[in-house]
Amino acid sequence: MVDAFASTSSTLISSSVNDATVDDSEKDRTQQLRVGRLTKAHGLKGAIKLELFTDDPGRRFVPGAVFTLQVPTGSAWHGKTIELVELRWYNQHAVGFFKDVVDRSAAETLAKAILWIDADVAEQSDEEDAWYDHQLVGLAVMRDGVRIGTIGRLEHMPAQDLLIVKTPTGDVMIPFVKAIVPTVDVKNGLVTITPPPGLLEELPEDAADGAAAGAVPETDSEGDSEPDAAASAHTSDEP
Repeated sequence: MVDAFASTSSTLISSSVNDATVDDSEKDRTQQLRVGRLTKAHGLKGAIKLELFTDDPGRRFVPGAVFTLQVPTGSAWHGKTIELVELRWYNQHAVGFFKDVVDRSAAETLAKAILWIDADVAEQSDEEDAWYDHQLVGLAVMRDGVRIGTIGRLEHMPAQDLLIVKTPTGDVMIPFVKAIVPTVDVKNGLVTITPPPGLLEELPEDAADGAAAGAVPETDSEGDSEPDAAASAHTSDEP
């Protein structure tokens, strides 16, 4: 789940894996929710500490739950899923035991991997000012009453989430914080931004003028892999 109005929280912090190492052919992350991150090995029997990006671990992390892994393309786990055997708590830290991860060496190969689950696109956030990635992708982005582009995807960074806005001159990164994104209207398909001077300086004035005249082409709502975006979500969940 993505919370637009907080810069840091347990539902926002994402993997430090460089997105450039993720294969663009991975499954569309806008159709998934980011629910956790594997941080480091715990003990000698394959257990792994978890950072949870969900406020409902009792529903997401049950024995038999299967997660899609986001890892660098060079990882032996790239393109694979992982199945949870058990979730335990040690000193208020979540620790997961996973199928086929039988020792510390195997667990260490999963450090920093992000866990994703398939999203129910009808699922909505019950929290105020929080959304899933798939709710935001495709929304029109407005500045001073002028449409400048469309949200193509979200990037979940350690400090804050970023909206990747598709414009006639290319993608622009917009920090997803209230000071810059004061209004999100999912029902009407609009996001209003109030960027500080210089943030959109790469957008020439004639591009904004063209958008006002309806020259901004419709862009598809398909986000590329990040990841991500989960999300949220933290993503939030999660995406």
